[in-house]
Amino acid sequence: MMKICFVGSLSFTFIRRDYEILKKHFDVDVIEHPKKKSKWLGYALILAKKVKRSDLTFCWFAGWHSAFAVFFSKLFKKKIVTVAGGFDVVCLPEINYGAFTNFKQKLPSKYVLKNSDMIISISKSNQRELLEKVRPKKNILIYNGVSIEEFVPGDYDKEKIAITVGIIKWSNLKRKGIETFVKTAKYLPDVSFVVIGKFADDSIDYLKPIASSNVEFTGFVSDKELLDWYQRAKVYVQASAHEGFGITVGEAMLCKCIPVVTDRFSLPEVVGDTGFYVPYEDVKATAEMIKKALEAPEEKGKMARERIIKLFTIEKREKKLEKSIRKLLRKSIDYENKFD
Repeated sequence: MMKICFVGSLSFTFIRRDYEILKKHFDVDVIEHPKKKSKWLGYALILAKKVKRSDLTFCWFAGWHSAFAVFFSKLFKKKIVTVAGGFDVVCLPEINYGAFTNFKQKLPSKYVLKNSDMIISISKSNQRELLEKVRPKKNILIYNGVSIEEFVPGDYDKEKIAITVGIIKWSNLKRKGIETFVKTAKYLPDVSFVVIGKFADDSIDYLKPIASSNVEFTGFVSDKELLDWYQRAKVYVQASAHEGFGITVGEAMLCKCIPVVTDRFSLPEVVGDTGFYVPYEDVKATAEMIKKALEAPEEKGKMARERIIKLFTIEKREKKLEKSIRKLLRKSIDYENKFD
């Protein structure tokens, strides 16, 4: 069985799903980069050994952790695939977001994106951002997948609830539109607004004073609790400045939430004609569209679920991912055999 060195943090659900997909078809050896700087030398040494023993290296995100993987893959003549997940191809200086907003992060990202044998983009928007920055050796589009088995509608009526999901930290207040969502609540006092996500820093101390009485902050929730919120809420809001794909939007849509999203980057690709669009940071427009979504027929939620099932399942990603990797490895083996 072909062996893959998988480089990425399994604490992220979407990364863990790719790891589980690849495990079904290949012998996969995973390595996660350390959080402490003092551990990076050890990481590099272990990574070198794992790459040398593998046929291919698979990385999630282009950054310092994958730059080491690319270096060792080139050294040991191994093929390398990198998923450009969002941040690594972004330049949004207005919100200080993206690897291409500063040299320290741009340097490893550009190195990885230019030297990987194949870059996987997770949306057309994500792909456009990549190609604006570099010309990779090979680039393919494979949409992220959402679990249709895990995210299912409830067997009860939707409630007058609007939710958004995201870690509460300073960088996400603008990027994920959490601040806009909180400010919108005062225009719809009879609607319950729920912000779902753990408190990662003291930004919650800024949000709570500006929140009206109909806003709830849940903090960290379990997967079961998150599903319950998806099933209860009629509206899911993603008022983001940027999304590489929008996994939580897809999860909510599978639970028949009607999406209200900004008309930016990948969100229109995911939502299509099943939701409502708002300009970024336009609080009044966001309130107006949430109101329309709450008044929309249940059929709108069914359409949202059907769109995800049609276009963005894990099964679709699995099929394309396995096929692309086998093709790349097969070409590599054929090339090597020519010189035996």
